Amino acid sequence: MPADPPTGRQAADLLLPSAREAVREERRVTTVRPAAARSAGEEGPAPAARPVVTAPPVVTAGPALAGRSAVIVRCAVAGRTAHPLLLLLLATVVLTASLAAAVRIGTADIGWTDLARTLGTRIGLDVEPLPPLLDSLIWDLRLPRVLMAALVGASLAVCGAVLQAVTRNALADPYLLGVSSGASTGAVTVVVLGIGATTLGVTGGALVGALLAFGLLLILLRRTGLDSVRIVLTGVVVGQLLTALTSLVLMASADADTTRAVTHWLLGSMAPARWDTVVVCAIVTPLGLAAAWLCSNALDGLAFGSDTAASLGIGVRHTRMLLLVVTAALTAVAVATVGAIGFVGLIVPHGVRFLVGPLHRVLLPYAALAGAVFLVWTDALARIVFAPREVPVGVITALLGVPLFLLVLRKRGEL
Repeated sequence: MPADPPTGRQAADLLLPSAREAVREERRVTTVRPAAARSAGEEGPAPAARPVVTAPPVVTAGPALAGRSAVIVRCAVAGRTAHPLLLLLLATVVLTASLAAAVRIGTADIGWTDLARTLGTRIGLDVEPLPPLLDSLIWDLRLPRVLMAALVGASLAVCGAVLQAVTRNALADPYLLGVSSGASTGAVTVVVLGIGATTLGVTGGALVGALLAFGLLLILLRRTGLDSVRIVLTGVVVGQLLTALTSLVLMASADADTTRAVTHWLLGSMAPARWDTVVVCAIVTPLGLAAAWLCSNALDGLAFGSDTAASLGIGVRHTRMLLLVVTAALTAVAVATVGAIGFVGLIVPHGVRFLVGPLHRVLLPYAALAGAVFLVWTDALARIVFAPREVPVGVITALLGVPLFLLVLRKRGEL
């Protein structure tokens, strides 16, 4: 029989540490006139005002929620999300400016006028076209690369926020399910062994490998269920198995040049981005982000635990399955396109949660924008830090991610 839904102090005790911190910061004391002072026939001075502390967050579930996968979580985080539309507009402007600025960054000198002329030519404006070589550099190389970085960064950040709620593990990231390792195995199989090279290519092989890895995860979890601890442990096992297979194929069949090329790809790079792959990501990414955002109320409930979420009317198993499929699809497309890029899905959600609070309806859009901006600038840094040689963007994200993650932990009082 499901437990009674938590209310009052019980719900406050169930909140994540960041939510409890927000509640403590936002409590306020107000004064109200006692009802006794308004009773008929009472004479004399009104009694002194009595301080009343606002109630802690309340999780409500009533008949309207019966049989529906929904939960309404009210948290007193108004101070952290003041003027949300203004902040969202500011983040969008920052992302747009970052995209435009990142196109200009690289070994070749590109000015604002060159970028405007290229875009004007493509949309049919009456502008003087650039020389073919410079125009191709901007349109065929820089723009797809920058847009791909934004799409992949948004996908990985949202996947990290979703998995941290589903598994109730602060260290969860998009590669927890073994999808990244599966994509790596698929790509190595195509490059080294030549299996499916003519029909799939490297990107197709990576996508097939990622989906097979997720299928293996679901098969292993079929009998034990989608418990958060089992998801984490099984994902680690699947990832380690596929990583071992990748290393075995490389050691047994690859030459030095192939090993170097595959290793560079495994570290992540935006260099392979082209318009066809950008279009695929531009279709999959918004659909996945929208699906995750529509489950934001359920994510708030899952963050309290399976029992509490079930008592609030959430179909825990089906919701977890849906969210795992969404995160696996987003991660598979990202890894198949640009390789494995770590730390984006780990540090960005924590940083955004520290700024705007734990409610996923607010957290997910800001995580997407922050992840896009972060990876756009990280890729720009990877192009120039050792120019003309390009550093894999996964190396830069790791170098930046470790100190940033330690800073987030220290700010939260966990280090």
